Amino acid sequence: MDYIQLIRSLTVAALPILVSITFHEVAHGWVAYKLGDDTAKVSGRLTLNPLAHIDLMGTVVMPIILFILSRGSFIFGSAKPVPVNFSNLKNYRRDTALVAAAGPMTNVLLSVASILLTVIVVRFFPGSYESGSTSSLVMLPVMEMLKYSIYFNFFLAAFNLIPVPPLDGGRIVVSLLPYRQAYQYSKIEPYGIFIVLLLWVTGLAEYVLMPLKLLIHFIIDLFLIPFGGLL
Repeated sequence: MDYIQLIRSLTVAALPILVSITFHEVAHGWVAYKLGDDTAKVSGRLTLNPLAHIDLMGTVVMPIILFILSRGSFIFGSAKPVPVNFSNLKNYRRDTALVAAAGPMTNVLLSVASILLTVIVVRFFPGSYESGSTSSLVMLPVMEMLKYSIYFNFFLAAFNLIPVPPLDGGRIVVSLLPYRQAYQYSKIEPYGIFIVLLLWVTGLAEYVLMPLKLLIHFIIDLFLIPFGGLL
């Protein structure tokens, strides 16, 4: 294993990961604030400063371990969840779904923005990112960051939409179900992380993620339609 290359790749991946998880959490808190809950604002979490959102295990330890074990082919991370008091929301069921959807939707937008920036570099600055060119020392890492941003935001959105509470998808499902079914479904939240781990270990997570990935692909394509001439 080339540890020097691994460290370099991890360094390049760090910035897009921090941006992705920071915007994800701030989106939850900002939408909650607009809908009546100021818990995130009072807690100082409505900031784009990554230091306010870093979690030692989820943001530092887990991504490094996954990156090393996969030899640089897979990385995943998370931030400290932004505190939201859902009882403060003006319309509890509707607004809970909107707050939950804000995080994944923000990641979709970041993925779209990264795709557009990549296209702009390729179309308007050809050769600037090729090894040996005078600008490659800057543009090669930039292109790698954009690549990580596209795939990490895409995966983060799909993962969080898995319909198991406390993930965002689970909260959306609970908000949409009739009251009795919603109450029963919400009871699995304390075991949600174990359910997700079980799905992951058994390989069943891919069957859950596949339709979500297709949905996100469709949404991204809709966003990119106005830029068809550029693409």
